[in-house]
Amino acid sequence: MRLDKYLKVTRIIKRRTVANNACDGENVFVNGRPAKASYNVKVGDIIEIKFGQGKTLRVRVADVRENATKENAATLYEVIE
Repeated sequence: MRLDKYLKVTRIIKRRTVANNACDGENVFVNGRPAKASYNVKVGDIIEIKFGQGKTLRVRVADVRENATKENAATLYEVIE
């Protein structure tokens, strides 16, 4: 699954276009490297997203699904501190 779609399905970022723009702006890293929106997400990848004002979110991919309900979205990743 594409990185921008994964971020939308998991509800880490609300819209796919916003996720795409974040990737283009080099605010999203996968396994320590800047990632494009077309990157193919795999289980075990570590995604780091830099939001405005110095906030950073690091998550580990636990599962990859095409669709997820609101309740199941948080089970697709685990937050790393």
